[in-house]
Amino acid sequence: MNALQTAGTVAAGSTPVGPVLHVSDLVKSYGGPTVLKGVSFTAYAGVSLAVIGANGSGKSTLLKCLIRLTDPTSGRIEMLGQEVGTLNARALRRFRSRIGVVWQKHNLVPRISALSNVLHGVQSRLGGPQSWWHWAAPAPVRAEAMACLARVGLADKALQRVDSLSGGQQQRVAIARMLMQRPEIVLADEPDASLDPQSGEDVMRLLSDLARQDGLTLIVISHRLEHTLEFSDRIIGLAGGQITLDVATGKADAGQLRRFFDKPGEGTP
Repeated sequence: MNALQTAGTVAAGSTPVGPVLHVSDLVKSYGGPTVLKGVSFTAYAGVSLAVIGANGSGKSTLLKCLIRLTDPTSGRIEMLGQEVGTLNARALRRFRSRIGVVWQKHNLVPRISALSNVLHGVQSRLGGPQSWWHWAAPAPVRAEAMACLARVGLADKALQRVDSLSGGQQQRVAIARMLMQRPEIVLADEPDASLDPQSGEDVMRLLSDLARQDGLTLIVISHRLEHTLEFSDRIIGLAGGQITLDVATGKADAGQLRRFFDKPGEGTP
């Protein structure tokens, strides 16, 4: 049974502005098992896309291929008008500076302030020691970092060390740091996975709201069915390294989607 259903529109049936990502016949093998087997899809500007699948289905490998943290075995990735696989080292750094990434682990510097951590997000644009510490940053850059903290609800925690913050607050600092990049597309790898249910829901709502406010494409690897249904416009299901579901969220069946979360390497409806 072919479960593939093309869904190229955003919520409420509106027409997408245009593609910001096109993946064609992506294959990734680590010398033994093939993790991705001919994955193809297109993501449109302003759409929130959830990628779901059980453990071992290839979700995280797909995300790493998109920004060339690992090179695919074959296939083609075009993102933001560039063919990712052809970029040299300098061009790849510039390209990555346009992509905001939120990881499951916060990757913050624990013993410095939330504000200094957020300032690190500007390094891809400015670089240099002025973005290492909040007291050394130029006033306009520091003001922008404070604005990013305000957007995630943590302006009052700006000068606190991040290791004194809760897990949910630390993830918000990481999101503020990502905003400091001024990204054009956001990738999130299970950003709620290490959080309690309420904090996880708050983080997912925040990411979704920020993406909509800024008109950003949001691609989220998700492990929670309820978040997939609430915070995405479109859902791609991976099973055994292949896309076996591609559906607008409003047309998704929860029972069908649940199969993608059941058993490692499975999920085919």
